[in-house]
Amino acid sequence: MVTRNKKAVALAVFAALGYGAAFSAAAETVKIAIAGPVTGPVAQYGDMQFTGGRMAVEMLNQSGALGDYTLEAVEYDDACDPKQAVAVANRIVNDGIQFVVGHLCSDSTLPASDVYDDEGILMVTPAATSPTITERGLEFVMRTIGLDSDQGPTAARYILDHAKPSRIAVIHDKKQYGEGLASSVRDELKKAGVEVVAYEGVTSGDKDFSALIAKLQREQVDFVYYGGYHPELGLILRQSAEKGFKARFMGPEGVGHKDITSIAGEASEGLLVTLPKKYDLEPANAPVVAAIQAKGEDPTGPFVWTSYAAVEAIAEGLKRAGPDPEAVAEALRSAPVDTVMGPLSWDDKGDLVGFEFGVFEWHKDGSSSQL
Repeated sequence: MVTRNKKAVALAVFAALGYGAAFSAAAETVKIAIAGPVTGPVAQYGDMQFTGGRMAVEMLNQSGALGDYTLEAVEYDDACDPKQAVAVANRIVNDGIQFVVGHLCSDSTLPASDVYDDEGILMVTPAATSPTITERGLEFVMRTIGLDSDQGPTAARYILDHAKPSRIAVIHDKKQYGEGLASSVRDELKKAGVEVVAYEGVTSGDKDFSALIAKLQREQVDFVYYGGYHPELGLILRQSAEKGFKARFMGPEGVGHKDITSIAGEASEGLLVTLPKKYDLEPANAPVVAAIQAKGEDPTGPFVWTSYAAVEAIAEGLKRAGPDPEAVAEALRSAPVDTVMGPLSWDDKGDLVGFEFGVFEWHKDGSSSQL
């Protein structure tokens, strides 16, 4: 902290002595690390993250809106593995990068965020939804996505008000993200006096869910909430259809990927998913959509837009406060930032103010419609 403060003071003194104009005359390149899964079972979500982050850097540089700053994206693969994420965080420290868009999975973001906060590096996660990440009140940790504590109740309200099932099961993948969401949904249902007849964990990477499905059939479950990612749920959906188990399924944004249709086929029809708003359908974002499509990439994924907005936030902080991460973090918390997600504001913990998830129905062609 002392080193960062000395840096800020030195820059202020430099400007006060009349050298600010000369200092800003030369463009300064600011590197932004984009850290997420290039490899591993959920690399599809990393594709969204890197697509959005890269495009934001490219379009901001082209716009000239950054004045004396030029952004450079530097990409790192953490495979959504906690140990690899810590290794990546330390590489970013050693590479001298001061700003990070990432990580993606909550159980990777949590340990990596400790490294960044210790080193005074500003991290803006576009995808990690665990409340634990920000409830510690770390100065250099922010996000452009909502919380499990928002998403879980959104799912539970829909279940209670619209689905109205008779016998509910809640399943999770035993990871921080999935189990956190599952427990949030379970707790909200219990508050409403609804019995959860089964609360089960599965192991990420498993392929055979016949024992789980048999138990759900014995319990006469007609609605299943799943906390986790699409590879496992896709198999559960497919195997449930094969065994004649016809419950309605629901999951978080971690299952909302077109590849769930590749895995589950027609069994993905009618899946309920909580997702952020479809920012690719906003008229104001049409130029970004066109630029992404021109590269042969998909602009529809939710993390495309949360990642784009994370870069925009960092860029706006640079314009307001210069390249010191501490000053940027303070500047972002002090006033809203206009982004592709609309105006964003953060609280003292680094969480978005007023972020909302919607409920969507998934279709077997890989599309979804908001309910």
